Amino acid sequence: MVSDPIADMLTRIRNATRGYKESVDVPASKFKEQLAKLLVKEGYIASVERMRPEGQQFDVLRLRLKYGERREQVIKHIERVSRPGRRAYLSADRLPRVRNGMGLAVVSTSKGLLPDREARKAGVGGEVICVIW
Repeated sequence: MVSDPIADMLTRIRNATRGYKESVDVPASKFKEQLAKLLVKEGYIASVERMRPEGQQFDVLRLRLKYGERREQVIKHIERVSRPGRRAYLSADRLPRVRNGMGLAVVSTSKGLLPDREARKAGVGGEVICVIW
């Protein structure tokens, strides 16, 4: 049993990219699927597919990882910010700018999961889930 499923997902992605894997499987949930789709939209992973492997009881998300032309990692750093023991809620004007806009902070808002720049533009704050660059 995992106490923080989002941190587990991010750790699986981090470990798979460091090992130059083509894809990684993550136990599925609606929140993780939305997070993965946001990472696809922002260009950090290639694709996400919800599937049920043969003989398995639960769905998994298969994330196809993305690398550069010379096999350099697209995801250089991925880190959980808001944890179960210490939640991080910020207003729109206090949202972090990751690497001067070259990175991404994922924010859970009342309008769904948004990148930090879209949340700032919409004027909504929320829980900062993770940062990535």
